[in-house]
Amino acid sequence: MTRLILAMLLSVCTGFAAAAIDAYPFDSPEKEAMFQRLSQELRCLVCQNQNLADSNAELAQDLRREIYRMVAAGQDERAVIDFMVARYGDFVLYRPAVNTTTYVLWIGPFALLVLGAATLLIMIRNRAAADGDRELSAEERQHLQSLLNTAREEGPHP
Repeated sequence: MTRLILAMLLSVCTGFAAAAIDAYPFDSPEKEAMFQRLSQELRCLVCQNQNLADSNAELAQDLRREIYRMVAAGQDERAVIDFMVARYGDFVLYRPAVNTTTYVLWIGPFALLVLGAATLLIMIRNRAAADGDRELSAEERQHLQSLLNTAREEGPHP
């Protein structure tokens, strides 16, 4: 009985795995290569950290079908990419172009790193300067002297 249940579970799981694989017939290896490149270069809008080739989301499957339709119709890579960007924005690109709308994406992380390093350096310098210039007050000197006297009276500890 256990083997039967195990066999049924395995058959169901392999059915899901096979459903995730798309097979598109192409009339030339160039079109197939273009389809593969585009699927690798365009981002899944649902998964966000996967490209269309790696994603099993329904939207990714729809976008792969759309890419296939456009490539099979004879459109070039630029036309497919322009269509996707016009429809979904620069976010669909794994490597968005450097332009006025994407400067923050490209320069932002470096600017934050420089700003953080500069802030840290200023804080360290200010703390060092403040600690170096500070003298003990009369009360603090008296307390320190009493601690030293007490330590001398008690002698060394084993």
